[in-house]
Amino acid sequence: MPVFLFLLAALFTLNRCGTAGTVATMTGDTTYTNKTPHPDGTGKVYKGREIAHVMSTGGADWLERSTRQQEEDADAAIAALPLSPNSTVADIGAGTGYYTFRIARRVPQGRVYAVEVQDEFVDTLRDRARQEGATNVTVVKGAERIPNLPDTAVDLAVMVDVYHELAYPREMLQALYKALRKNGRLLLLEYRAEDPSIPIKALHKLSVAQAKKELGANGFVLAEKKDFLPIQHYLLFRKQE
Repeated sequence: MPVFLFLLAALFTLNRCGTAGTVATMTGDTTYTNKTPHPDGTGKVYKGREIAHVMSTGGADWLERSTRQQEEDADAAIAALPLSPNSTVADIGAGTGYYTFRIARRVPQGRVYAVEVQDEFVDTLRDRARQEGATNVTVVKGAERIPNLPDTAVDLAVMVDVYHELAYPREMLQALYKALRKNGRLLLLEYRAEDPSIPIKALHKLSVAQAKKELGANGFVLAEKKDFLPIQHYLLFRKQE
């Protein structure tokens, strides 16, 4: 089995082990509905899309795998970010900080909020910030519904293969809307659901149409779509004032 496919298989095993059984209980809120869970999903549905399991901290090695640059071209994605040296960025679901610390080098007079909900990842991010002397990185313990960011403080929020796993996408999008400045942007990097040749499980992909549907319902408009990455969409949204 090719290394890439082996790692992907391991990732989804970790997803299932780390979060099995976390199906939402409905209490009269019709925003979300339930279905019989797919093996890779939670059974919780938002606007026709079943929400995928969250990757557990057991997937840290996969996030830092040596082949990731070749497979995803993170350097190109980061080079395309609409940033200035003093920009404020929020990396939502920062994990091990694979993107966080690369982005931090692009905003030497700015700030990067590394937002994570899992305590082990929070500790990893704090340790790495100390080790790298990344004084412009602030680690934030987020929650399922809110990123715990200050209002109107962020120029760009980034979610790298994260959005499809949000347990409460509506609430998180509304919270990010408040955290973004007037001309703020929200970037989704997501594996392309339209391409069946990309060896990623279906629930861990996202189509452009689905992204526009969900973000459009929460005040965002697709401002830029780029197709330069090997296996991911580059979808830049803006706030609809």
